[in-house]
Amino acid sequence: MVEDPAGRAFRRHYAQVFRYLRRRTESDEEAEDLAQAVFADAAEQLAHLRPGPPPVLAWLYTVAQRRLADRGRRAVRRPETIAPLEALRTEAVDEQTYGRAVADALRQAIAGLPPGQRQVVVMKLLEGRPFAEIARRVGASEAACKMRFARGLEALRTDLERRGVEP
Repeated sequence: MVEDPAGRAFRRHYAQVFRYLRRRTESDEEAEDLAQAVFADAAEQLAHLRPGPPPVLAWLYTVAQRRLADRGRRAVRRPETIAPLEALRTEAVDEQTYGRAVADALRQAIAGLPPGQRQVVVMKLLEGRPFAEIARRVGASEAACKMRFARGLEALRTDLERRGVEP
């Protein structure tokens, strides 16, 4: 059985491309999303790439670099979709029911999340947006947003427990 060029490139070079992207992004999730996009491009283009120079890994780095540039351009054009934490209305945390200390602890825990997780958690929990809309706004897949949300909730739970607040 003949192995397809994209599958071979993925197995041989995914870790290197991911590390390259991770050093240039704010989170594992963002690097995973970009690496996925790089290898999706590879699946389309490697069949047409002529053997010989440039080596596949060098070509993958070039695609990764272009994806990073695209992400940077989108970030400049796209206005920030979440308000500063001080400006958030947190009706989800009723200070009269739970107390000011719990509301403050939750605000601090949310502020401590990595930016990608914080953005998804705020849009889902506090703004009540569906994952499809969140994915469009942050420029990621729904699956990536769900993963960021799950990781963000786990981080919030851990932070709140550390502060002595029962979630």
